[in-house]
Amino acid sequence: MFFKRAFHSFPKQLQKLYVGNIAWTSTEDQLRQPFSKFGSILDVFIVRDRLTGRSRGFAFVEFANKQDAEKAKQELDGTTLNGRVLKVNLAVDRERKTFNNEF
Repeated sequence: MFFKRAFHSFPKQLQKLYVGNIAWTSTEDQLRQPFSKFGSILDVFIVRDRLTGRSRGFAFVEFANKQDAEKAKQELDGTTLNGRVLKVNLAVDRERKTFNNEF
C-alpha cells in the first residue's frame, strides 16, 4: 500500500514539499507540528524502506494551497528538527521508469 502512495503522482501546483535529512526516528506527527504553523496540511508521508520499514531519511508534506507551501519552504529550510538540519524544497513530480513496457 505505501509503495503506491509514495510514488503517486501529484498535481503540478507545487503544493507538496520534499523534506530531506530527517532523523530516522522522526514521526509524521513530529513533522506535522512545525509545518502546520504555515497553513492547512493535507498529508505528511515519511518514505520508508520496503523491507525494513525504516525511514529512508526524507518525507513529503502536502499543503492545501501553494502559498502556504512556499512560505513553509522559506521559513523551515535549514532549521533543525530532532537534531538534524532540514532541507526543504518544492517537490518535483518524477516520471516513472518503465521496464520492458510492463507499466
